[in-house]
Amino acid sequence: MTADLAAVERQAQALLAADRLEEAEALLRPPLASGSGPLVLWRLLVQALRRLGRPQEALPIQRMLVDTVPGDLAARFDLSEILLLLGDFDAGWRAYRYRYSLAHTTRIERKVQRPRWDGAPIPGKTLLIHDEQGFGDTFQFLRLVPRAQARSGARIVLEVNRDCLPLAARSPLGVDTYVPNGALPPAFDLHCELMSLPMALRLQLSDLPGPLPYLLPDPARLAHWRARLGGLPRPLVALVWAGRPTHHNDANRSMPLAALAPLAIPGISYLAIQKGPAAAQAAQPPAGMALTALDPEIADFDDTAAILCVADLLISVDSAPVHLAGALGRPAWVMLPFMPDWRWLEAREDTPWYPRHRLFRQPRRGDWGAVTAAVAGALR
Repeated sequence: MTADLAAVERQAQALLAADRLEEAEALLRPPLASGSGPLVLWRLLVQALRRLGRPQEALPIQRMLVDTVPGDLAARFDLSEILLLLGDFDAGWRAYRYRYSLAHTTRIERKVQRPRWDGAPIPGKTLLIHDEQGFGDTFQFLRLVPRAQARSGARIVLEVNRDCLPLAARSPLGVDTYVPNGALPPAFDLHCELMSLPMALRLQLSDLPGPLPYLLPDPARLAHWRARLGGLPRPLVALVWAGRPTHHNDANRSMPLAALAPLAIPGISYLAIQKGPAAAQAAQPPAGMALTALDPEIADFDDTAAILCVADLLISVDSAPVHLAGALGRPAWVMLPFMPDWRWLEAREDTPWYPRHRLFRQPRRGDWGAVTAAVAGALR
């Protein structure tokens, strides 16, 4: 690459890091105008286009990158996220298997010395299904375990993280044996990651949402929270304003509680179910917001699930409670960034995953004001 093109690469990377996406695109277009040019510049252009909310334009470039360098598995994963965002589940789930080919994910891939299940019937065999990634992913894709059991005809061993295990174990998922993550599972013949089930089952948009609810609250916790919240005037609206701080896209999807000031509407009782460092913000709610901070009383997801079953509505950024609410069949309004995660698809106010959810999307990058104004209007 010539010195001039190397300078373009450095400048484009700096612009992308500063979120000056339009400038990055304008810089990259001229040296690529002929349809050729260094692959690194094409990769940077794809980054800009995706973050600008133009995945349709990014798609053919990403396909070209995959075709040109078939061994670039990270490019295949990037292609999967574009395909899934656009609703192309056939190709998207196949490419999504490369999610453990990235520099920061290879170390967390589960190394299993058994074949991965491909969706074929395996009566008389034992299939280990094991969770992965975040809590929200677990809640979202547990719905596929009963379908995997029916398709495989196998004995199902489900290994799930300890935080989600009680919810999974009381729910009708068709599982024979539950194992907490980190414990030694019983002998098995084949395995499948929870988020590889869509590929094995050849999941289509038309297959969603499937039976709801597929997770059930703990009756004792439900009784406790009904009593605990019974004195608050309805409607009861649960609030989550920030995701997990360690998530790679958290700065894009989270906001401070103060940004929810437009939701301070008389007559609404808000329940702060926020966990993590942002939970402390509940001590100083926006003026006029009747907010009860529940963080000190929420021990685990069983408490969160029970609260969601008592509340009339959850309003949240893209977070694990959104998926927990959906799995419980409870309604949620989800506040999404301009360029959301692939699972929310494009330009929809609804989601096939959860029929009782409503999506509020940023009209421009970083514009949470328009989102909270729209949510406030819908509440009124």
